Amino acid sequence: MTIAAKDVMSLRRKTGLGMMDCKQALTANDGDMAAAEEWIKAKRKGKMDTRTERTTGEGRVAIAIRDGGAAIVEVLTETDFTARNDEFISMMGIVIAGALAAPAGPIECSDEMTAAIDNIRIKTSENANFARGEKLEGGNFGEYVHHDGKRACLLQVEGDVPAETLKGICQHITFYNPAAITPEDVSAEKLDEVRSKAIQEAKDSGKPEEIAQKMSDGKVRKFLEENTLIKQKYVLDESTTIEEILPEGCTIKKFVRYTLGS
Repeated sequence: MTIAAKDVMSLRRKTGLGMMDCKQALTANDGDMAAAEEWIKAKRKGKMDTRTERTTGEGRVAIAIRDGGAAIVEVLTETDFTARNDEFISMMGIVIAGALAAPAGPIECSDEMTAAIDNIRIKTSENANFARGEKLEGGNFGEYVHHDGKRACLLQVEGDVPAETLKGICQHITFYNPAAITPEDVSAEKLDEVRSKAIQEAKDSGKPEEIAQKMSDGKVRKFLEENTLIKQKYVLDESTTIEEILPEGCTIKKFVRYTLGS
């Protein structure tokens, strides 16, 4: 049968594939546009499923906040060119919406989310996959996504914290990567490790036991100041700390920090 050029062009706009591929699909399906589109997806997906071993070292992170809940997701692909294109960014919108609709906790990739990612795989001929995601519920939220989409932080707090303060703390976490929120959140095992190392270093330098113990106290204190969020100097104003910029009565419940691929 004769396939109209306008139908080929229409299918090309929908699928992103070449004219000859679109014409072949329409011919195989007697000019039925919907059937041709599904035919292409099935055929291309079959080819892409054989390429899942290809390295996905690029991608994007996205965050969304809505109705007392918030989510963060990461989707990986092969090249930065694909990760930056409008269709990939639109796909991220579908994936983050699916994450927001999920229960609190780690995100399971739904059929709708998978279909959106598969469309990117089909159109770009690149491997792409859902890497991870998390949904939080309760309290108030802040967010920050770096301009390249490769680093981000989702912050959960109790109490009314100004939006700019929330964003600033998220930026701080993104760049400083604290090990814990408060000193009390650091495990006893980790503190013992820091203390033991400090004592050994002091003894190796010839310090007596009593002095070595005192020096280890200082090392532990410094470790907590440098590695727990509320004790760290604020990245946007190092004359103050995160603890000092939080309004009275407000506390940080949790943060989720993603760096692409790690």
